[in-house]
Amino acid sequence: MGHKHTKDDILAGALATAFDDGLSQLSFGRVAKRLGINDRTVVYYFPTKDDLISEVLVAMATELQATLAPAFNTPAADHIALLRAAWPILTTEKSDPVFALFFEATGLAVAGREPHATLVSGLVASWIEWAAEFVDGGDEHRRAEAETAIALLDGLLLVRLLAGADVAERAAVRLGIVD
Repeated sequence: MGHKHTKDDILAGALATAFDDGLSQLSFGRVAKRLGINDRTVVYYFPTKDDLISEVLVAMATELQATLAPAFNTPAADHIALLRAAWPILTTEKSDPVFALFFEATGLAVAGREPHATLVSGLVASWIEWAAEFVDGGDEHRRAEAETAIALLDGLLLVRLLAGADVAERAAVRLGIVD
């Protein structure tokens, strides 16, 4: 009897496949080949490709939040303080594939492709809510600062991937995020 793969094993393989090949190339066959299993095993846990994509994006978001959580150990006064805490963690070669995958999903979402449109919109909304928890002040202030932080961060990270780390770093300096 061969190795029995769990849903978590297959999801980890799917996430690794998406990081290596891109979200648009994610398929049951590619995941199965990576894990050395039959593609029907992947389908057993993820009945549709939309299910697979959804779980991969949620896993990526969960991984990102776990990576950032230690940076937010004290409440921030505003979006600049949030960005100063997050920037050193998110601007590493280890984080670049996460954002490449996120921005690929974002492009598909903007083009109206499902499940990307619904998923990415939900992810951004949940990140704003999550980031707001780490800001001091009333609910309105916390939400506004979190929205601003996410908007600036996504823009800077997109520039980092497209124009280079040095361009994004110079912009971060000009914004007062980095000294």
